[in-house]
Amino acid sequence: MNARFARFPLALVILTALTANVATARAAEADPAVVATEFLTDNPPTATSHASTIVETPDGLLAAWFGGTREAATDVSIWLSRNPGTGWAAPVEIANGADVKRQVRYPCWNPVLFRRNNGNLLLFYKVGSSPASWWGMVRLSKDDGKSWSEVRRLPSGIVGPVRNKPIELGDGLLLCGASLENKGWRVHVETCHDPFGSWERSPDLNAASTLAAIQPTILRHSETSIQLLCRTRQGWITECWTQNGGASWGPMTRTALPNPNSAIDSVALRDGRFLLVYNPSREDRHTLDIALSLDGRTWQTAAQLENEPDGEFSYPAMIQTDDGQVHVTYTWKRQRIKHVVLDVTKFNLRPLPGN
Repeated sequence: MNARFARFPLALVILTALTANVATARAAEADPAVVATEFLTDNPPTATSHASTIVETPDGLLAAWFGGTREAATDVSIWLSRNPGTGWAAPVEIANGADVKRQVRYPCWNPVLFRRNNGNLLLFYKVGSSPASWWGMVRLSKDDGKSWSEVRRLPSGIVGPVRNKPIELGDGLLLCGASLENKGWRVHVETCHDPFGSWERSPDLNAASTLAAIQPTILRHSETSIQLLCRTRQGWITECWTQNGGASWGPMTRTALPNPNSAIDSVALRDGRFLLVYNPSREDRHTLDIALSLDGRTWQTAAQLENEPDGEFSYPAMIQTDDGQVHVTYTWKRQRIKHVVLDVTKFNLRPLPGN
């Protein structure tokens, strides 16, 4: 285990038992793959917290989310917490939707942290009254989030990675899963070498009237073979593939994975396996599971993070750190952000629910 997290398991299990719902704690502790659980803060600075993102830096973990009195309220801003290996620091506000010139403030949405191969840390997020009218923003940090550049609005028609982390191809091209909600739910892909420069956008990858899909997560199978997995209104996760590095995309099709119109995330493990974190239901967000695949097409349940009939556990983000462990953050009952550490060697594989 990485030295940064070697001291965590006992303390975090105790913390979870003291602060989380007992049923939630028992569900997490019962799974053999769960190493540790904790909340990013026991005293959130806002009434609600939602839509987290997580990234590893040489100085430890960073997590960000949006929080305010309620989703879409004008006081909703982007909050960030740092964990150098000794616990999560108090959250700080790093972006808001204030427009000084117009003397108005808009809510913020869906932060995405991503560390490039050159070490630059990017923060993407959205600003606007609703997902149908929001616009993309970006900030840059060259010191792993200790300080940030001036905020830049993305070009018209570009939203950036809409909910999940992008991938960086060998030539430095950022490939971002994007979507729009203003004329039906439509997925597309956006690319750039410099997020402060010019961008390109693919055509829509779905017809909103047939498969209403948004918020793709990206799995890279090779430099040319890339898979998108998407949230939908139809009760199932959908997928779309490219075999030429994103130059063109095949049709969007339904998978065997259920989806209750809720966000998902995925990660390609360094051992060649693929993980998906999702709500394994067509109807509710009460359960949060990890699924595993060897090829991105056939999936098995690998771990369960939450299972509580009256709870909502949603909008997960997932990464694999340098020590091989997997870290997941997600919304816990719209009140706080929870962090779970997984040992990828201890998955208990079993059929998907309903199969």
